[in-house]
Amino acid sequence: MRTDLLLAAAAPVHHHISWAEATVIGLLQGVSELFPISSLGHSVLIPALVGGSWAKDLDVAAPESPYLAFIVGLHVATAIALIIYFWRDWVRIVGGLLSSVRHREIRTPEQRLGWLLVVGTIPVGLVGLVFEHTFRVRFGTPTSAGIFLTLNGLLLLGAEQLRRRAPADHPPDGEDRDVAVDVRLSRLSWLAAGAIGATQILALFAGLSRSGSAMSAGLVKGLSHEDAARLSFLLATPVILAAGVLKLPDLTGPQGSGIGGQVILGSVLSGVGAYVSVRFLDRYFQTRSLRPFGVYCLLAGIGASIYLAAT
Repeated sequence: MRTDLLLAAAAPVHHHISWAEATVIGLLQGVSELFPISSLGHSVLIPALVGGSWAKDLDVAAPESPYLAFIVGLHVATAIALIIYFWRDWVRIVGGLLSSVRHREIRTPEQRLGWLLVVGTIPVGLVGLVFEHTFRVRFGTPTSAGIFLTLNGLLLLGAEQLRRRAPADHPPDGEDRDVAVDVRLSRLSWLAAGAIGATQILALFAGLSRSGSAMSAGLVKGLSHEDAARLSFLLATPVILAAGVLKLPDLTGPQGSGIGGQVILGSVLSGVGAYVSVRFLDRYFQTRSLRPFGVYCLLAGIGASIYLAAT
């Protein structure tokens, strides 16, 4: 009997994420990461609302759970989709950074925009590295996610009320529009870029949206919806990519045991979902606002909180 117990204790633990769970979460991650509705909040709430094995398998706050590594690992696919969609912008931005370093100057819009993105990325990168685990354990619960999703709705609606009106500017479609947006973004002050980028720290709270926070700050700083959305996507790309790359070792270790196929499936769906989403949102915010997403988050957060409190 004692030998059996010792063997059982020494046996490797194989975690489980079903194919159905990987499919739903993969699509959910790709779509909700870019929509201003909090991907982490939905990834916490949906398993809890479904219940059963979903609530057990998909718990980001559980010790040694593969779920967080799974959903953050999907970030790599999301970031790749963003890079593919905005590849022309990134060619200009990276080229600007390299030329700026080479010539020791910040003169062109591409050079300035590149450094503005660096400034905007540093705060969330440092805070995420130090406090990600603490935030996940303390605030990665369904109850917290419902509350913060409600607050996210108020944030989006509040930003629409407080925003400074940007002057109307409608350049032609295509690459000329992309270049014009990048030029306008390059005129931001260093302080504004740092402040807008720092709002991404709020995404460490499950229920608060990375893109929603950055867009809201951009609107308050006077950007148009189109420019605020573009800036939020550009700022998010290196952060999402870095977060995913840092979690990849977890997926190749014990936490990823037995879920390799699910990771691949989820990543493919996440990448496709992210590309379709950013393509839609890039056009949506040329003429529309954050209000529908604010109303959705408000209703979904309140509804989820009531349901969880009653069960």
